[in-house]
Amino acid sequence: MMKNLNFITLFCLVTFGGCQSKSPIFNADKAFNYLVKQCDFGPRDPGSIGHEKALEYYLATFKNLADTVFTQSFDDKMPRTGAQVTMNNVIARFNTSSPRQIMISAHWDTRPWAENSNSVMRKNSPIIGANDGASGVAVLLELANVLHKNPPPIGINIVLFDAEDYGVPGDNWTYCIGSQYFARNLPIPYPESAINIDMIADRQPEFFIERISYQQNAALVLELWELSENLGLKAFKKQAKHAVFDDHVPLYEIAGIPAVNIIDFDFPNDKVNYHHTHYDIVQNCSPEGMGQVGTLLVNYIYKFDEK
Repeated sequence: MMKNLNFITLFCLVTFGGCQSKSPIFNADKAFNYLVKQCDFGPRDPGSIGHEKALEYYLATFKNLADTVFTQSFDDKMPRTGAQVTMNNVIARFNTSSPRQIMISAHWDTRPWAENSNSVMRKNSPIIGANDGASGVAVLLELANVLHKNPPPIGINIVLFDAEDYGVPGDNWTYCIGSQYFARNLPIPYPESAINIDMIADRQPEFFIERISYQQNAALVLELWELSENLGLKAFKKQAKHAVFDDHVPLYEIAGIPAVNIIDFDFPNDKVNYHHTHYDIVQNCSPEGMGQVGTLLVNYIYKFDEK
């Protein structure tokens, strides 16, 4: 994704104490294991062996959990090499017959180039993408386990976008190719809203309100951040900070889906940057932020039981 600098529960009960919820428990440690497993495949940039192995893994995992799972395939050219590559969005659907449908997404590809690396020799090599790539998917894989064991009250569409992160810096619309294709060729019933998650495994998690999200769906942003406050999820900060061009933007701009983004763009903080470097590895990640995001998503989904 590209940052725009010009834009002005066991987990719940034990970690955050005192919040009461009828929702299922989200297991942050299991989610983190999914992060590690993805990184074991190596970089997952389009066209790589790691990319191929990860796709097989996602499909095999979702096949045992979702009501239906399928891929949305498309071809595109890599911007630096010009190589033609086949890519796949992965869709796992739960409660497909519900008249109410929402979607929750993350991207699964990793950056083919570490342009922010301090090493000139390594700038052109792909990154592992533990945080930027694996973290959001890991939470959605564990969320799929929750949904399988506790059928959701509404339709949930988990979407893993491919080709989010191979764009050209400074040209936003060369990013998020998978979500652009998805938005132009919607393969699911039109969802009433969408939540995208990205870069959520920071060891110093802070989830500020992302500014474009607030413009696209202020009501959902406020609902999520107020729910996080009620749940005692301390990483969520009820103030705006960055504006980030991420997969939520094409969903809204192309398909009109009111989408929001949960992201911790300062990785690990506003003084040190591991984004698009070879420091985006498992050792610089933590289950803490993943657990808070997962807990929020689970509580949001099962709130619909009360409506």
